Amino acid sequence: MTHASSAAQFDPATATIAVVTFNRSGLLTRLLTSMTQMDPKPGHIVIIDNASTDDTTDVVESFRESLEPSALVYRRLETNTGGSGGFSEGMRVAYELGSEWIWLMDDDVEVLPDGLAKMGKWAPRFKSIQGRRYDYDGSEFYWQYRVAEPLGIPIPFAPAHFDESGYKPMNSGCFEGMFIHRDIVGQIGLPDPRFFIYWDDQMYGWLASRKTESVIVDEFVLRRTREIKQWDMGIRHMNASSNAYRYYIMRNRAYIKKYYRSLDVYKPLLFGLGTTLTFGKEIIRLFFVERTVRGTSNLFRGLRDGRKIAKDASWQPMPPLEVGAAPA
Repeated sequence: MTHASSAAQFDPATATIAVVTFNRSGLLTRLLTSMTQMDPKPGHIVIIDNASTDDTTDVVESFRESLEPSALVYRRLETNTGGSGGFSEGMRVAYELGSEWIWLMDDDVEVLPDGLAKMGKWAPRFKSIQGRRYDYDGSEFYWQYRVAEPLGIPIPFAPAHFDESGYKPMNSGCFEGMFIHRDIVGQIGLPDPRFFIYWDDQMYGWLASRKTESVIVDEFVLRRTREIKQWDMGIRHMNASSNAYRYYIMRNRAYIKKYYRSLDVYKPLLFGLGTTLTFGKEIIRLFFVERTVRGTSNLFRGLRDGRKIAKDASWQPMPPLEVGAAPA
């Protein structure tokens, strides 16, 4: 299947790559190096620094000439706002630059030289696109692109293969490679910084899928550069986690519940089942990946703080950016 005729409609100069980084200047160096080798390159590269205390600022400045001074936009935040806050700020900066397309990514990936060209092939057809990634060892990384909406959790057995169309419908999102059009950002607003980490990109992708046909495409555009401890289950892998992740995994279920309620899709029994399954998965992760049961207190603490969020009557979803657009 070719898209040569429609590819001309995509102008790489209208795209912005937005990267969030925190105290990983070595990984950021690899990512920025890969960007110097891109063909074509985006119009802007936005680096959001989550108050790093290493040499991140010097690293970014060292690439300014090779990435064209006007193309590189560096923002160092005064506090660490987590991945959620970083991506929200990155999206805001890219949107205010007038970018038509915004490509989000963490600092622990490399961009393949033709990555933007591959994504651009699909840009005339879709407005919320996820490309594919190679894992650290060069294998094909599997990402859970479908969400069981009533449960609010990813479907781990969604098919990995693609048919001749070269794409599959998705109702989720991942900030490690999300490629989204400004029209959709305008309608659903910025990513919600209140998540801090975890579930934020799934929620954002889900909101996008309610406004447009969201797809994952059979195009390898990124390569992961950080090795993560895993439990190999054959077709799938389960990665190691951290106490902070365990806390936010459970606490942020309350934010998903809030969004679901605001959109009238919340089903208490099924959503509660999704929360129970999430808790169980984290216990399995502790035992089989990290070989410990220490850390369960963070799961309970997250549930406790989530109950406070769920009771907050003043809570509102992120507002749209376009004047007159209905809230997501």
